[in-house]
Amino acid sequence: MTSCFCDPRSPWQKGAVENANGRLRRYLPPDAPAGRLAEDSLQALADRFNATPRRCLGYRTPAEVLHGRLDPTPGKAAASSAVSH
Repeated sequence: MTSCFCDPRSPWQKGAVENANGRLRRYLPPDAPAGRLAEDSLQALADRFNATPRRCLGYRTPAEVLHGRLDPTPGKAAASSAVSH
């Protein structure tokens, strides 16, 4: 797998990360350190985000796309990777 890293102090290179951070800030207390948050509340937040349909995924959820790619059924993974815009 290829990994890419953004340059320091270059937020325009990481739009998806900044968008996700902004969405997280809506649900997390601003003064709460991440290490002190309960694991079940963090899991509930992750589940909520993974169950939210995204336009960039053809209005499917990230969980649907992931499960479609992990499904061993021949042809299903290829069909699920086609994203309509």
